[in-house]
Amino acid sequence: MPRASAADAAATARRILDIATAHFAEHGFAAASVDEIATAAGITRGAVYHHYASKPGLFTAVARAQQQALAEAIETATDGAADSAALRIGSHAYLDAITQGAAARLLLIEGPAVLSWEEWRRLDAEGPVAQLRDGLRLVGLADEAIEPMATALSGAMNELALWLAQSTDATAGRRAHAALDRLLDAL
Repeated sequence: MPRASAADAAATARRILDIATAHFAEHGFAAASVDEIATAAGITRGAVYHHYASKPGLFTAVARAQQQALAEAIETATDGAADSAALRIGSHAYLDAITQGAAARLLLIEGPAVLSWEEWRRLDAEGPVAQLRDGLRLVGLADEAIEPMATALSGAMNELALWLAQSTDATAGRRAHAALDRLLDAL
């Protein structure tokens, strides 16, 4: 039997990742089934494990992809923005991106429970938090204040995103963005 081409393998890995993202978002990590993910992808369980060594490994790949999508949303929103506006624009883009689709559940609820705390923090630090640090530098925050402020703002935005994602109030989005503006105004 001929081996799949690299392009075919990459397409299969991407299909698995997309299906796993939806499956983890719907069922949560604990209830997610690798067998169901494989069936939905039209492959065997062994093929899932060929691309992703384990169920936690598959979840880690999902979390990385979600973090990358957040980073891209921030980058797209801030592209061409003045230095003085980039932090605010990027922060609002983060809040919008993480509360769309499954990102909040996958990254803020399932992520800390499934990944080690260190791994979860590392993934966050390599994506949106790195951009947050850059934004804080652009507004002129002193070097010694960047890390604690990035940590504080990241935590506040994550909590705000959880609140917004779970809210059924039609005004929640407007109120969340207003709260974020108040935090940013304090800088």
